[in-house]
Amino acid sequence: MFGVCNLAIIPLRVEPNDKSEIVSQVLFGEHFKILEQLKQWSRIKMQFDGYEGWIDSKQYQSIAESSYDLLSEDQIILNSDLVEYITGASNLLIPIPLGSSLSFINHMEMNKSNFDFEGTKVNGVKDKKNLIKTAFLYLNAPYLWGGKTPFGVDCSGFTQMVYKLNGYKLLRDASQQSTQGEALSFIEESEPGDLAFFDNEEGNIIHVGIIMENNYIIHASGKVRIDRLDHLGIYNAEINKHTHKLRVIKKII
Repeated sequence: MFGVCNLAIIPLRVEPNDKSEIVSQVLFGEHFKILEQLKQWSRIKMQFDGYEGWIDSKQYQSIAESSYDLLSEDQIILNSDLVEYITGASNLLIPIPLGSSLSFINHMEMNKSNFDFEGTKVNGVKDKKNLIKTAFLYLNAPYLWGGKTPFGVDCSGFTQMVYKLNGYKLLRDASQQSTQGEALSFIEESEPGDLAFFDNEEGNIIHVGIIMENNYIIHASGKVRIDRLDHLGIYNAEINKHTHKLRVIKKII
């Protein structure tokens, strides 16, 4: 069994319960495999990054395996504006956030609601220097555990979506993303767009941000913000102290 998100945003939870922790979000147009079904809940595996969790069974559209395969083979087409609108029959209007996928509305057999989109789109692989420009679209977005949009985003959701909008694939969590790419020995070797990872006292990767020029970093902590980066970690000038301890810098592209 397979499905596609036909709403703006749906929560992806740890357990099949409305009170359960939201670990990620499924944005409009993202497709997935259904691993298990209960009366009201479905456990899914996202096609893009393999992330798993539970969603409300009322909040998606079922699709055939052939449609899932077709979407998986298609070039990813994304909404590139902060908010755009999906229109449809009977004056249907759905606002969708930055990074929503538009591929499935191009296929008649899946587009049962006659969805249409006339907004700005992005697809294909972009130059690495475009990553920072994209990151600025999320500047001042509030921190939200599990979030993936400019209306609420966590640190790894931020980095994943910035890379996705530029045609690159990152895994979902910071600890997973830290397994990708090539490790650099020094900050001085890094380029804008590289990722910096930070750990806790137990040595677990708990935070990630995108390196900018001149030893700055853009990251989601309270909100998407810009701070200084040095060999110790992230230095917040507003409170005059380091807030995150640097573990490793990775060159993904």
